[in-house]
Amino acid sequence: VQLQASGGGSVQAGASLRLSCVDSRRTSSNNAVGWFRQAPGKEREFVAAISWNGGSTSYADSVKGRFTISRDRYKSTVYLQMDSLKSEDTAVYICAVGRRPYSGPVTDDYRYWGHGTQVTVSS
Repeated sequence: VQLQASGGGSVQAGASLRLSCVDSRRTSSNNAVGWFRQAPGKEREFVAAISWNGGSTSYADSVKGRFTISRDRYKSTVYLQMDSLKSEDTAVYICAVGRRPYSGPVTDDYRYWGHGTQVTVSS
């Protein structure tokens, strides 16, 4: 699996960004995909996940109501729409393919990981 995340950047607080995660080998079609993030000096943390068919989503409490995860299975792409960004959202955002059709916030539930894209939010 080759995962490529993109769409990060430097924005002001309150702005929006849309991240994309492309699975170039199309092996995520029957598995969940998740977004995680890691800030300097901090543990990797769960952000959001979406089931294999897009019918089920889950979010970390810190982003609920501001972020939206979606997927286009035909394009083998998963998106993370991030609105009302805050300075505490600053991190490298990483996408990962789950081991099963439904995966949650546990990192061990994910088999393949991309390299991430940097999001910097200034207040």
